[in-house]
Amino acid sequence: MPVSSPADVLVAGLGPAGRAVAARAARAGLDVIAVDPQPSRRWTATYGAWRDELPPWLPEQVTAVEVAAPAVWASGLHELTRPYRILDTARLQDCLDLDGVSVVRGMVDTIDAHSAVLSTGDRVLARYMIDARGVPAGPDRAAQTAFGRVFDDATAASALEGQQAWFMDWRRDNGTDSSDVPSFLYAMPLGGGLTLLEETCLVGRPPLTLPELQRRLDIRLAARGVAAGDSGRIEKVRFAVEGIRSEAGVVGFGARGGLMHPATGYAVATALSTADALVDAVLAGSDPQRVLWPVSARGVGALRALGLRVLLRLDAQSAAAFFDVFFDLPTEQQRAYLSGREDLAAVAGTMWTLFRRLPGPLRGAILRSVW
Repeated sequence: MPVSSPADVLVAGLGPAGRAVAARAARAGLDVIAVDPQPSRRWTATYGAWRDELPPWLPEQVTAVEVAAPAVWASGLHELTRPYRILDTARLQDCLDLDGVSVVRGMVDTIDAHSAVLSTGDRVLARYMIDARGVPAGPDRAAQTAFGRVFDDATAASALEGQQAWFMDWRRDNGTDSSDVPSFLYAMPLGGGLTLLEETCLVGRPPLTLPELQRRLDIRLAARGVAAGDSGRIEKVRFAVEGIRSEAGVVGFGARGGLMHPATGYAVATALSTADALVDAVLAGSDPQRVLWPVSARGVGALRALGLRVLLRLDAQSAAAFFDVFFDLPTEQQRAYLSGREDLAAVAGTMWTLFRRLPGPLRGAILRSVW
């Protein structure tokens, strides 16, 4: 594919992160090329976000459901006061329209500061190279896995036990005991009369397998009076939560650029809310990496990497104790750790408060996991 002159921006990968930055860059008047093996593929995953994480430019119709008070069960019940949204995946994709973007169907083999070489051998040039291809899962990378079934609301109701949604339900009615790697139920209304019930391994190296999560989910559902055979769509999830280093001069974005929260696996809202900052840096001719990763954000990232190491060491009993204390913290402290990227003092303060409130044996286990 001959290119007469470099574009302003090349975006490799058209998942939520890549599509967000391509759409916002084109809307800002930049000359954008986007490369993806299946650029027209419709997204099918379920995306959730805290309401306060989403950017103001995102239209309200992208929200399928808002849960005013999602619940957590660790060792006991916690009803959160931070509204949580399930996004309408199709509308999200459509609102990130690619009008004005030159879309190339292809696979990026290599990428450097000024060009990408496709599997066809074609070379595409741009002043700014944005790598948003995600992170491939591998045995050495910590990953999150989940297996979910979608039911009509009436069928799913007994699994919710009167709650509008379970953000995390760590009870062990899934056929496990305290010696097993823990997993939790994520139960969310999807809108349109449907509810997702999903067994989730928060993080593991390696994570729990999908067949094991399916087994646990079906046991849990049976214990709550829900027949697995009544489900419709199945959702399977596996992705790495650790980023990888991009080539010099290439701007990693989304999970590829370390914007995924390593301890929760949340990345879509962060990509949506930081896309404009990246675009503004390009318009100003400055370094997007410096905009995305000031010193404070790098410090927060280091603290969250410590948090990931802790979660990788928790057994079922410790996980329940850990999240009991975490979700007893004030909402602002929860928000600082789960969502904030640049308030280093707030994140450090939350982690220190959490550590002080944990039971003594769990504090010792945490110290051993981080040293």
